[in-house]
Amino acid sequence: MTVGRCTHSLDIRDDVVVKRYTSWARGEPRREWAALTLLAEHAPGLAPTPIEAALEAHPPMIVMSRLPGHVLRGEHATNEQIMAMAAALNRLHQIPAHAVEAVEPAAWGPAAAVDKTRAWADKQPDLGDDPLVREAFRAGAAWLASTDPDKLTSNPLPPVLGLADGNRANYLWSPDEGRVRLIDWEDSGRSDRAFELGEVCEHISRHDGALDAGQLLPHLDLAPGEAGRVRDFRRLIALGWFLQLGPDGPATPHNPAGTLQRQAERTLHLLA
Repeated sequence: MTVGRCTHSLDIRDDVVVKRYTSWARGEPRREWAALTLLAEHAPGLAPTPIEAALEAHPPMIVMSRLPGHVLRGEHATNEQIMAMAAALNRLHQIPAHAVEAVEPAAWGPAAAVDKTRAWADKQPDLGDDPLVREAFRAGAAWLASTDPDKLTSNPLPPVLGLADGNRANYLWSPDEGRVRLIDWEDSGRSDRAFELGEVCEHISRHDGALDAGQLLPHLDLAPGEAGRVRDFRRLIALGWFLQLGPDGPATPHNPAGTLQRQAERTLHLLA
């Protein structure tokens, strides 16, 4: 979960994109190159094709193929787009577990999300005086104090390669082909599928346009019992964003007025 962080610049050419990293303390270039290489082998066409890398340069640089289409952030996702998103996610999560096991853990995952969300709640952030917002905080704090979040830190299922970022700006829609591809792999790594799906459903970018999770989830190949974990990760991620949306919160400057109230409603709905 990242707020207001820009780690790179893009030089978009006719057939390739040159990505230069402006910060790389968390191994962003290495993560992205590893993911693109794995995807080229096991799911070609789902992401940019890796062409060249200078991972030890200053700044580090990756050259990758340029893909057609436009990002889904800012749009009300149509049924066709949702079906294409589901197809892309299913294909991504079918990469063999033995290949994913060799990848380092993603930069953002279940344990970090539980710890950070509890830490934000413990700080008693200033969320204003709106009664709905206060109710959402009370309900969220009670859920965080339960044992449910702790159960999310242990994954009973094989790992998947994950973006570790549900921002819909990472989903590239090609209307001519009717397909979605995935971009921006700098936070990627070995991850928990239920966590990844929770990120997709509840990332704060859902307020910039619309994505109906109720339409998306039925098209995903969930394992028995996985739906409950997806539900709880959705609660966790929605609550994490909610806690950052107070008057002085780190997520507030990047979102339109009224986002806190809408996120309060969303949090209460998910916790019901």
